[in-house]
Amino acid sequence: MSLLWPISLVLFAAVAVLALAYVVAQRRRRRFALRYASLALIRPAQPGAARWLRHVPPALFLLALASLAFALARPVSVFAVPTNKTTIIMAMDVSRSMCSTDIPPNRLVAAQNAALAFIENQRPDVPIGIVAFAGFAELIQPPTTDRAVLREAILGLVTGRRTAIGSAILKSIEAIAEVDPEIAPLGDVFTLPDTPVAPGQFAPHIIVLLTDGASNTGPSPQLAAQQAAARGIRVYTIGFGTEQGGEMPNCNPGYVGREPPGGFGMGGGMAWGQFRRGIDEETLKQVAAMTSAQYYSAESLEELLQAFRDVPTQLIAKYETMEISAVFVALAALLAGLAFVLALRWQPLL
Repeated sequence: MSLLWPISLVLFAAVAVLALAYVVAQRRRRRFALRYASLALIRPAQPGAARWLRHVPPALFLLALASLAFALARPVSVFAVPTNKTTIIMAMDVSRSMCSTDIPPNRLVAAQNAALAFIENQRPDVPIGIVAFAGFAELIQPPTTDRAVLREAILGLVTGRRTAIGSAILKSIEAIAEVDPEIAPLGDVFTLPDTPVAPGQFAPHIIVLLTDGASNTGPSPQLAAQQAAARGIRVYTIGFGTEQGGEMPNCNPGYVGREPPGGFGMGGGMAWGQFRRGIDEETLKQVAAMTSAQYYSAESLEELLQAFRDVPTQLIAKYETMEISAVFVALAALLAGLAFVLALRWQPLL
C-alpha cells in the first residue's frame, strides 16, 4: 500500500491533540469530583461499567477522525485482476553451442521438444510468440493461438553464431507491444516509458527465455530487463546445459566449413571464469529478479520440462493500482455512527 497525498498525514497530529484534550478534560473532571465530602456515597449509585463505558464513544469518534485523515492521504493498493489478454513470448537460444550433445541428441532438439510440450500445456486461447536469438534476435512467429504454426516455427529453428540475450528480451517486448496498445513501444532509441508501472504492478504478459550461454553481443541483458520491468513484463529465465559439456558437431548445415577459428568455447570442461557450464547464471538471475520473475536451472531434458512446467503461466493476471480511500471513508462513517448510537444509549450511565 502507498499514499498519493502523504502530506495529509499531518492531520493525525490534530487527532492526537483532540485525544490529549480529552484526557486532560477527564483529569479535570476527576479533580472536581474529589470536592464531594464523601465519594463513598456516590460510587454505589454509579454502575461499575460506567467508569469505562463512558470512554468508548469518544474513542470511537477519534478513530473515525483518524480513518478519515488516512482517507484524505489517498491510499492505493495493487490488486490482481483476472484477464484474458495474456501473451507469452518464448525466446529461444539458437547459438552454435546448442549443438552440444551433452543432452541427447543435442541441446537444440531437447529444447525444441520441451518447448513443444510447454506450448501444448497452455490454454488454447493464450497466444504464444517465438523469438529466436543468436548473434541477433528475430521474431520468427508473432503471437498466435494456432498450435500447428507454433510447432512448425519451433521445429524450424537453426543455429547461428554468438549470443544476444539483451536483444532477445527487447525483441520480445516489441512483439508484446504490437499486440497490446497499453504496452509502450521501445521506439528508435531504447528509452524508458514516460509513465513506468508502479512497483508491484505487472502487465498480463510474460517472456520465457531459454539459453545455454552468456550474452556476448548486442545490448546488455540488464538494460533490456530494465525496459521490461518499466512495462511490468516479467522475464522468466532458464539456464540449460550440463556441467561437463559435450561434443559439439555442427547441427546447422548452412554453417558447415565456416566455423570461426578456435570454436565457440563450449567444449568439455568448459571454464569461463565465474560462469558455470558456460551459462552466466548471475546475469540470468539478475534479469529475473529485476522483473519480479524467477530463474530456473536445467541440466537434462527432464529438468527442462519441469522448469517449463514451473513457469506460473496458469496464474497470470493483470495487476492494477486502485485507490481505496472510499474504504476508509466508509469505516470513518461507521465508527462515527456507532459512537453516536452508543453515546445516546449509555447516556444514563455517563
